[in-house]
Amino acid sequence: MKLLEVVKTGDTSAETLASLTAFGKKLGKVTVECSDTPGFIVNRLLVPNLAEAIKMLERGVATAKDIDTAMKLGAGHPMGPLQLADYVGLDTCCFILEGWSEKYPDMELFKTPETLKKLVSEGKLGNKTGEGFY
Repeated sequence: MKLLEVVKTGDTSAETLASLTAFGKKLGKVTVECSDTPGFIVNRLLVPNLAEAIKMLERGVATAKDIDTAMKLGAGHPMGPLQLADYVGLDTCCFILEGWSEKYPDMELFKTPETLKKLVSEGKLGNKTGEGFY
């Protein structure tokens, strides 16, 4: 990955932030700064997006193939959200969402889809097991 998210808290000094940013650039990374929040930038946007795709599938809005095709062709994503969930690992997605749900129980955005829980309980973890949404 080309990206490094440099996370800062209220206790992070400007010197520490500059040092971490310089270190990331020395490694050839593009650095972005972010306040400490669940998932930082990428996963905070990505994981709820994957969960919403699963919820759309649960509601019968579209097939997995059509959801993925829509996001590839309509949003320019290199792979659709369900294919990406399989790639990341359904157990990993579930673990992240359950952790966030536990810490933030009132945030609907972090609610773990039932289909995701079911697949993980059946040992269908996506690419790593050869079974998941695909």
